[in-house]
Amino acid sequence: MSEHILTICYLVASVTFILGLKMLSHPATARKGNLVAAAGMSVAIIGTIFLPQPDGTILHNYGWIFGGLLIGAVVGTLAAQKVKMTAMPEMVSLFNGMGGACAALISLVEFDHVSKELAADPSLDISHIQTKVLIIVLGLIIGSVSFAGSIIAWGKLNGKIKDFSFPGQNILNLVLLALALGAGAYLVIHPDHSLLFYGIFVLSLLYGVLFVMPIGGADMPVVISLLNSFTGVAAACGGFLYDNKVMLTGGILVGAAGTLLTILMCKAMNRSLKNVLIGSFGASNAAAASAGVAGHYKEVSLSDAAMLMSYANKVMVVPGYGLAVAQAQHTCHELEKILNEKGVEVKYAIHPVAGRMPGHMNVLLAEADVSYDKLLEMEEANDEFKTCDVVLVLGANDVVNPAAKTDPASPIYGMPILDVELAKNVIVNKRSMKPGYAGIENALFFQPKTSMLFGDAKKVLQELCNEIKSI
Repeated sequence: MSEHILTICYLVASVTFILGLKMLSHPATARKGNLVAAAGMSVAIIGTIFLPQPDGTILHNYGWIFGGLLIGAVVGTLAAQKVKMTAMPEMVSLFNGMGGACAALISLVEFDHVSKELAADPSLDISHIQTKVLIIVLGLIIGSVSFAGSIIAWGKLNGKIKDFSFPGQNILNLVLLALALGAGAYLVIHPDHSLLFYGIFVLSLLYGVLFVMPIGGADMPVVISLLNSFTGVAAACGGFLYDNKVMLTGGILVGAAGTLLTILMCKAMNRSLKNVLIGSFGASNAAAASAGVAGHYKEVSLSDAAMLMSYANKVMVVPGYGLAVAQAQHTCHELEKILNEKGVEVKYAIHPVAGRMPGHMNVLLAEADVSYDKLLEMEEANDEFKTCDVVLVLGANDVVNPAAKTDPASPIYGMPILDVELAKNVIVNKRSMKPGYAGIENALFFQPKTSMLFGDAKKVLQELCNEIKSI
């Protein structure tokens, strides 16, 4: 009877994962969806610990289990409470890497068990052993690549690791991957070669490092999404291995969602996944692209900017990573409310790859209680720019760079952008004229209708609010 209760627990958890994922698609229900999925996971964990498994076995070593749960809960809670919105992409990469590491550790432990079983009884059904080793090897390769790649992505996002590439690196990467897969196939046929298994582990880690190292700035949202899908697939391998339905369902959901999101990110950048992984976007071509842009920019005073926005009919705000760095989302919402009181229509234009992870700007603005109805996706926003009196660009750069449409030599050429230049006036808030995350200069800053408003986004917005109130 108790094993049936465990099956029901897993079914409930699987349903909550699906419902939670669905609720995450809208900011109004995202928080609730997160709690629903977390509740389902809690049910699955409690059931796994205290109820007998389908084969009748009961877990032991409760000290290790609860010790691990306690440490993980404390570390996770403290990390979530202290992380800033600017560091959210790094935290996502780091936590995703831990998921990949767990999948790889499962494979390491289970292969040791298989090796001991095979050594103790060579007459075991070889087909069953080979099937198990196949799942173990897949989990090891995918989990190790996800772990190593996510750690490198984490280091690159927080500035501790720089882009690195060398001639022939793509060929070396393909050779490493081929060797890992080939060795894995051989091990499945000959599962008694234990040393080969650890060689696959090393090759997978090395491939994970080298395949992320050359990928440049603006491609990081795609890389994070792809690595997330890897972790999901690796977790699903663990579900197959243990015949654990909830682990399998969760892994498949993460893997499928990550893959779909990766495809959407590539579509938003008008780039193929192959081009992202091999093209090293923003790494090698950035210097050449930035050298081709030159000109004179003009500045606008706070009082002139306030006057321009106060008497506008429609203002469009384009948020970028600079807004997150300044933690200015709440002040931006305050500016919106002040302008609304003066009869100015205010909307937000959100590029799919703005920020450093998918949905970064949506989460940022949702935190400040900005109405979801005012957040326009790229296609909708581009239709409205021509009717805007003022576009206020807050810390965004590459997603408004016209080089994506006009300069075939630019590494971002072909990437769909927000057509802010269609508005009557463009005000760009930046700390300096330093290039954006992709490392290339922005010709928008030198156009006649563009004015630069330098300074920290939060401080500038606070002063803008005061100026507009006094008009």
